[in-house]
Order: sequence, then structure tokens, then C-alpha cells
Amino acid sequence: MSVLTQLASSLNFRGTEPNKVLARQIAADNNTEAVKELVANLNNKAVQSDCIKVLYEAGEINPQLISGYAKNFIQLLESKNNRMQWGAMTALDLITIENADLVFNSLGKIIAIADKGSVITKDHCAGILIKLSSVEKYHLDAFSLFIELLQDCPSNQVPMYAEQALPVIDSDNKTKFIRTLNDRIPDIEKDAKKKRVEKVIKRLS
Repeated sequence: MSVLTQLASSLNFRGTEPNKVLARQIAADNNTEAVKELVANLNNKAVQSDCIKVLYEAGEINPQLISGYAKNFIQLLESKNNRMQWGAMTALDLITIENADLVFNSLGKIIAIADKGSVITKDHCAGILIKLSSVEKYHLDAFSLFIELLQDCPSNQVPMYAEQALPVIDSDNKTKFIRTLNDRIPDIEKDAKKKRVEKVIKRLS
């Protein structure tokens, strides 16, 4: 039976719960054939939103299931459908480490899409850059690009990005990171969010 029959749209279900259930089942069964069929339908406008949802939900549980399709997700970033763009970025964020060379070589496209994309798209671009910063040969370039993103991102996102970046902060990049955070604190309106950034700085000081 085709996996497409189990998608929310095929079941005439308005929410996404059937897609989440399906993703959990695919991940549990390590169902590579189902993943292959979903990837093959990423350009099928009737079901593409459901397909990308199931893929990244399954990938969150079992990244290896979708790690071989990085090229497909990178190509999907060019979609004019915003839902497909941020869905593809979500999937790439999950499999960056497994595809570090390919993802790093595609950063021009990834960052260009994030610059014009939704907050979710930017969030996962930040995740990609942080993960690449943990790869020794890409550490300097990826972290420099992350700093640029941190300087320009919406102020509400600064605390989350700062917290996520902590594992890749070292003696070489700490000063620049702290300086960037201090520069962004005046932009942050909510006190609770400011305190989160200040906590990160204090932890590194």
C-alpha cells in the first residue's frame, strides 16, 4: 500500500496529527521505501506539504532515514512555496553533520533563502551554521557566518541562537561572540529575553 494514502490530506484530515503518527511509524520501522516514496512526491503539489512534514518529523527521530536526500532538500529550497522552503531547511538542519561537505558547499543558497525567508527558516539556518561550526575544517567560516546572522536576525531570536551556540564557543571565538551579544541586548524588548542573553554572557565570562 502506498504511504501516500496515510497522509493527512489523503484522509481528508485538516490537522497534521496523521502525518506525525505516520512519521513515528516510519522511523520505528526504519522504512526506507516509505521515505523514498515521500521524497519522490516532494514536487507533487497535491501532497508535497504532507510529504515534507512526514520526512522531517521522521528525520527528527531517525536522521539516518533522510540523510541520503540532502541534495533533494537543498533543491527544494528554491520552491516558491514558503512551507516547502522552511520544511526543507528543517530537514537539512537535522542532517547537516551527516552531509557537512554538501551543506557547507551550499551555504550561499541556504543563507540567501534564510535572509528572505520566515523566522522558522532563519532558525534552522542558524542551526545549520552552528552544527557546521562544530566541524573542525568548517569551524572558522561557519562561525563567522553565524555571527553575521546573529547581528542581523530578529531581536526575539537572539536568546535562542545564543543558547544554541554555546557548545561551539571556544577561546578563539568567545570574545567576538560576547561582543555581538552585548551589541544586540539593547534591541531586545522583553526583559526575560534580555536576561537569557545576559546569562549566556555570564556563563562565558
